Amino acid sequence: MFALPGASSELGQKLSRRAAERIASNWSMLLLNGLLLIVAGVLIFSIDWTVRSLATFIGALFIFQGLMEVLTSGIGDRVRGANLLTGLLSVAAGVVILAWPAPGHVAVAVFLGAWLIVMGTLTISSSLAVRDLMPDWWLALIMGLLEVPLGVLALADPGATLAALITVSGIWAVAIGVVRVVFSFELKRLPYKLEGGAAHTNNGAQVADGEPASATSA
Repeated sequence: MFALPGASSELGQKLSRRAAERIASNWSMLLLNGLLLIVAGVLIFSIDWTVRSLATFIGALFIFQGLMEVLTSGIGDRVRGANLLTGLLSVAAGVVILAWPAPGHVAVAVFLGAWLIVMGTLTISSSLAVRDLMPDWWLALIMGLLEVPLGVLALADPGATLAALITVSGIWAVAIGVVRVVFSFELKRLPYKLEGGAAHTNNGAQVADGEPASATSA
C-alpha cells in the first residue's frame, strides 16, 4: 500500500513532487509483481494439481507477495511500518502452508480467503486515502474490490473441491496481475501528471513531506 487514512490531511491535501517520486519508484517492482502473478495464474489453470502441490504453490505466492509488500515504499513512516507488518504476516502465512505436512482443501481455502480479504481491505483503504492525491487511485480500488469478494468466495465454502480452489486462486492471480501491470505504468507517470498544479503551496513555497521547495526541487 502507498498510504494510510489521513494521508491527505498530512500532506495538505496535495501530493508533493518528492512524495510522488517516492511512490513512483515502486513502479518497476509493481510491474514485475503483476507479470509474475499473471504467469502464476496461467500455471494454476494449466497444471493438474494435487492439494499438496497447489498448497505449496500458493504458499510460495504468499511469501513472494509478502516480500513485495515489505519492499514497497509509501507516504511516510506509518505506511512503511504497515507494509512491513502486512508483508511479514503474508510471509508467515506462506511458511505455515509450506510447512504443513498435508493441508486439506479447508486449510488452504481458509488461508487463501482470509489473506485475500485482509489484503483487499488494506488496498481499498489505501486507495481511498490517496483519492485526492493520486489521479489513478481507482486502479488500486479495483484491486481491492477484486480481492475481497474472491476471499469471501473462498471462505464461503472452504470444503469445496480442488477445482473450486484452483478457480479462485487462478482468477485472483490473473486479474490482480493485469491490474497491477496497468497500475505500474500509471504509477511511473505520476510525478509528471502532478507537474504544475498538483504540488501544494504554502506561503509561496512548495511543501514536500514537510520540507520547503529548496530541499526538494526536481
